[in-house]
Amino acid sequence: MEQNNSESKSVLCTLLDKNDQSKYVFFTQKRSAGDISIGFTNGEDVWKTYLSEENLSQLFKKFSLKSTEDYTFKLKCACKAGRAFVKLQEDSAVLHLGAEPTDLSLSLPKLTDSEGKTEVKDLLFKMADSLQQLESQGSTYSFSPVKSPQKRSAEFEPRKQHKGPVVAVRKRLPGDSLINPGTKRKKPATGVAFDDE
Repeated sequence: MEQNNSESKSVLCTLLDKNDQSKYVFFTQKRSAGDISIGFTNGEDVWKTYLSEENLSQLFKKFSLKSTEDYTFKLKCACKAGRAFVKLQEDSAVLHLGAEPTDLSLSLPKLTDSEGKTEVKDLLFKMADSLQQLESQGSTYSFSPVKSPQKRSAEFEPRKQHKGPVVAVRKRLPGDSLINPGTKRKKPATGVAFDDE
């Protein structure tokens, strides 16, 4: 999920550590000063760093990138493709975006508890805002199948079979037998009427 603002651009995505299958929320935000903040959280702890324009220009040269958007796209693709993994240390973490030594790796310091809570709170509101933007733009993306019935999963649809001739199914009329459809159902006997005259 991406969020576009006039001042800054944020990227939010899920990072699934390829080594131990731990889940993190990965986030980046381009700031107005030209630098970028990069971080991730597991919901309890937050690791975050800032890259200045100088650091970014060095990375652009090293990895043949043209812009900050290319860089954040590379980070997001590595997270989504499952190439990223995290090595946690006591007060920092190293984010690796590939198994090769030449691949990008970042060292991110761990935020204090109060800073971490503030960051998780900000992330939560960013996610809610981006979902609200999607809804206001008329997107059919929804968590509830009741809200958007036209966007149902294909696994719940009946399977269509196109093998062989198409046979028309005759609608059952009231009174037709379920077991022998060509005959009418027999009504139960009501009794015998005797004439006692």
